[in-house]
Amino acid sequence: MKQKNTKELDAILGNTHVAQIDEYIQENQDSLITDERPFTRYMRQLIREKGLKQQDIFLQADIPERYGYKLISGEKKTRQRDVILRICYAAQMTLAETQRALKIYSMPELYSKIPRDAMLMILFNERPGMLMDVNELLEAHGMEPLRESGNPEE
Repeated sequence: MKQKNTKELDAILGNTHVAQIDEYIQENQDSLITDERPFTRYMRQLIREKGLKQQDIFLQADIPERYGYKLISGEKKTRQRDVILRICYAAQMTLAETQRALKIYSMPELYSKIPRDAMLMILFNERPGMLMDVNELLEAHGMEPLRESGNPEE
């Protein structure tokens, strides 16, 4: 069965009554997030598909390895969107993959009306180099660089 995107599901829900929720869930099971750790599953799947090693991703993202593993596994949670963006960039994720990772992690997606977010969207599309290069480009345009992980307990 083909997975439906959010717009398609929203359209279906617009014509669904409360009494039909069980039917909605059953008919759209392949498109719903039903596990407890969707971010973990999504990230591990992408990392495997790209043939990358988590250790290398954390090194490139400049995130302590133990902390990175705990974030991916869901053992730790962060409120710092830049940490997730660093991991996504280091994992060579596309803009679409990054947006999905942010959404699954319950963080705001990059938003084209916010200048820094718009710049990050361009950088994810163009992939100008390492994170250091991304931060230099952000700073060159008067924008805050992607913050380092700071306190791993946040």
